[in-house]
Amino acid sequence: MMNKEAYFQLIKELPDKQLIKHLYLTQLLLLAIAFILHTFIFKSATLKELFVIDINEMLLGVAAGVAVVVFDIIMMKCLPAEYNDDGGLNHRIFSARNPLHIAIIAFVVAFVEELLFRGIIQTHLGLWISSIVFAVIHYRYLFNRFLFANIIILSLIIGALFQWTENIFVTIIMHFMIDFLLGIIIRYRLFGYKRVN
Repeated sequence: MMNKEAYFQLIKELPDKQLIKHLYLTQLLLLAIAFILHTFIFKSATLKELFVIDINEMLLGVAAGVAVVVFDIIMMKCLPAEYNDDGGLNHRIFSARNPLHIAIIAFVVAFVEELLFRGIIQTHLGLWISSIVFAVIHYRYLFNRFLFANIIILSLIIGALFQWTENIFVTIIMHFMIDFLLGIIIRYRLFGYKRVN
């Protein structure tokens, strides 16, 4: 496992295009894992039943996503900057993107990760396992106790919302709102956002 300094140095040295390419390749890998788990390991036909079009539930996803972002803004204002230090990865991903590209990144990440972690892993292995695995794949947060605890709690909240609604669209929308709004905050340096390092 790479140590914190080596990981942060790798992030700094990666060219911008390479970083975005790696982001999309990672999502492609997670989508392939989702396909393999769904098709060969769990052999479940229930995945399509989790996609329910319900406007009220989708609005719940929007509201939950906005609430998480408001909480994050409050935490950014109240806590020292190093609590939100992810090695500069989020800054590198979003700071030079236009809003449409931020939306595309947010949608791809939300769709793939929710399909894998809620639709497949949580459905078959439970809320806690899916939340822990979700936190671990966000590798950069392993170096920051606050961010690691934050991502586990967030995953538990998203997972609980999924258990309650049994609708993956709700969690995809919530995840999208969080990533998109935080991407916009980073891009336009809103609410006093500053790059940590």
